[in-house]
Amino acid sequence: MTVTVRSFAKINLGLRIGAAREDGFHELLTVYQTIALHDVIRVSVGRGSGIQIRCEDPRVPRDESNTCFRMVERALVALRVKARVTIEIEKRLPVQGGLGGASANAVATLLALERALGKSMAMAERLRIAAEVGSDLPLFLVGGTVLGMGRGEQVFPLPDLPAMACVVVTPQVGVSTPLAFAQWDRLHGAGASTRTTSIAAQIRGEKHAELRSAGTEECARPRTSSHAASDHESAKLTAADASDKMKVLGRGLSAWLSELHSSAPLRFMRTGGRARNPLPWLVRAGIENDFERVVFPEYPELRDCKNALVRAGAKYASLSGSGSTLYGLFRSRAAAVKAAARLQREGWAAPATSTLSRAAYWARVLRG
Repeated sequence: MTVTVRSFAKINLGLRIGAAREDGFHELLTVYQTIALHDVIRVSVGRGSGIQIRCEDPRVPRDESNTCFRMVERALVALRVKARVTIEIEKRLPVQGGLGGASANAVATLLALERALGKSMAMAERLRIAAEVGSDLPLFLVGGTVLGMGRGEQVFPLPDLPAMACVVVTPQVGVSTPLAFAQWDRLHGAGASTRTTSIAAQIRGEKHAELRSAGTEECARPRTSSHAASDHESAKLTAADASDKMKVLGRGLSAWLSELHSSAPLRFMRTGGRARNPLPWLVRAGIENDFERVVFPEYPELRDCKNALVRAGAKYASLSGSGSTLYGLFRSRAAAVKAAARLQREGWAAPATSTLSRAAYWARVLRG
């Protein structure tokens, strides 16, 4: 039996890099947002054993280093099933572009495998396995607008932002995430002391209180024996030499997140029952991706790309993850389409798309 699913991309609406942890990871604070660009995953299950990966893109690994391979390996054990699994990956998203393509592929593979086998596991188990395979996999088990903490694997669903038109640009530049983190550490000094901020602790405390009352804490915060951080460690988000601007950004992001997942009406989001466009707020608050500080000096063409998005009319533009993909958010679909055409004339690969709410994400993932 073959099951086909879609594997959607994500962008980061702000990304703060914190202190390096004892396990080698960095503390992160980000808002993930799923978007409509996607790969296609086909999973076939038969008698026997073994995992085979097929993909026409030569950059996609076909061995156990592939996240889909590792996901299936763990899922078969959890489901107590022996089978031969074939995974076909139709790549439409850039490889290692900052859109979470490989992570989304792995989660889509898990969902397709469950359907093909006619079996399913509890959400907490899915999240646990996803967190073991990679830091940003769990977000794709939530979809929509998602708060990411820890090394990115601790995920909390936020109220969905209104759908926004966007243009995604992926320059022909390869950015190594480990090297970007290493450059960040050099920028802030090896072993630099850190100060504890209340942002992560406050948000985590509020979310855990909500989850405990609902009896779903383990679904939202998967833990692994080797990578789970304590609340105290997870609160170390800002280097001692952080600029005043970064402090302002942190307070702004904290206020934004706090308002988003409070039980009070979302004044920023709604007026008279109608969803407001969050773009002006994002610009005023100065929400940024910390990776731009180290990636742009190393790859000036990425800064040029961001400037091109702004010139084309983007109201908010940012690097996604560690790059090399950048995106611009626009006030309307028509504006995004016009901007995409302009950027394509300038030589950029720039499709127009839109953000996906949680409901839209799940409706389309399983559409195949």
